Order: sequence, then structure tokens, then C-alpha cells
Amino acid sequence: MSENNGLERRKARTRAALIAAAQGFIAAGKVNAPILEITQAADVANGSFYNHFDSREDLWREAVDSALGTLGDYLDSLTADLTDPVEMFTQSFRLAGRAFRLQPHLSRVLLSSEAAAVASEQGLAPRSRRDIEAAANQGRFDVDDLDRALALVSGAFAAMGRLLLDDPDREETATVDGMAADVLRAMGISTDEARQLCDRPLPQSFDEGVRQVSNSLGLGDEVDAHPIA
Repeated sequence: MSENNGLERRKARTRAALIAAAQGFIAAGKVNAPILEITQAADVANGSFYNHFDSREDLWREAVDSALGTLGDYLDSLTADLTDPVEMFTQSFRLAGRAFRLQPHLSRVLLSSEAAAVASEQGLAPRSRRDIEAAANQGRFDVDDLDRALALVSGAFAAMGRLLLDDPDREETATVDGMAADVLRAMGISTDEARQLCDRPLPQSFDEGVRQVSNSLGLGDEVDAHPIA
């Protein structure tokens, strides 16, 4: 039994190393990296790759899903005390938006495949869908097509991320909270309420928490520290 447990632990470490290496390549924009280069970066035997993944694309998908899932779990932990789905949606959007500057490497992984981010069963998309559906059922959001609403949110989020990453001088708080308010208005929230929702204080633990998320994924070497505003 212990020998089997040891084998499973080694297999899990190899898989995790491959995923972490893939996230590093994705963050650097090296999506065409050869499998040999990936296994060398992961410090695992080249032949072990196909024990875990069918193809490089399969690994990329798992790498993005892993990053999405880890960040999504963390954002969920910060909304545990909230009951209004509109407030939950707004806080998650505002916090995730601040991660673009706080952790550029992690952000590039999340932006590497918009299609994967929208379709993934992990991460931000299903959580946004959950909150949008709950708000719509309560009559808080004016939404008659969940897929279209999610596409709107995902597109706005990705575009906002590129603005922040491509223009280091762009003011972060105004960009993120302004986009959050725009999305809220698009889903039927009044201008005054959208402004109030986006003016609410955010958890002060977010900076350190998202660093821990990024470090756990092997993407913690590029940090632009700043307090939550």
C-alpha cells in the first residue's frame, strides 16, 4: 500500500510540475514551446509527458483551468459573508480586475485563451454565471439570456485586462471600477446604485491572498505591489 501511495505522490508531483511549467510558458507568450522544452523546464523525464497529457494543447487547457480554478476559489472565499448576488458579482469583478496589475504573470495566463476562460467549468466564468443567474432570478439583473450576459462580462473583463497590461500609466482603480459599473448598468442596475456598489470597500487581505494564489501556481516572480484602493 505504501509503495502505491509513493507512486501516486510522484505522479502527482510530475503532473503539477508540468502544469506549473506550462503556466510559465503561457505567461511568457511561448505557446508553441516544444514538449521537450516543457519537460526540461518542469525537470521531469521527457517520456513522462504522455503519461499525463495527450498533447501540448491538452496541457495548456489544464494549465489555464488550474489557474482559473485557484483564483476563483480564492475570490469565493472573500464573498462568503455576502448575501446579495449583485454585490458578490461586483466585488469579484473588481478584485479580479485588480489582479491584472498585482500579478501580471497570472493575468497573462488567464487572458491566454478567452474561449477557454468562458467555457471552462472552473474559475471565473461559472461563478459569474452563478451570480448573474441568482441576481436575475431576484429581479436585480435584467437578463433574459445567461450565455449572452456571460459573453458580455467575459469580453469586458478581457478588454479591461489588456488595457491595464498594455498601458502601465493607465489609472487602475478608475479603469476597473468604471468597467464594473459599465457592466452593472448593462445588466439593468441604475447609475446611482452601480456607483455605490463600486465605491464599497474591498477586503484588505486581497493583495497578500492573490500573491499566495500566484505563488502556488509557480507564477509569483513578477509582483507589482500596491495597496487595495
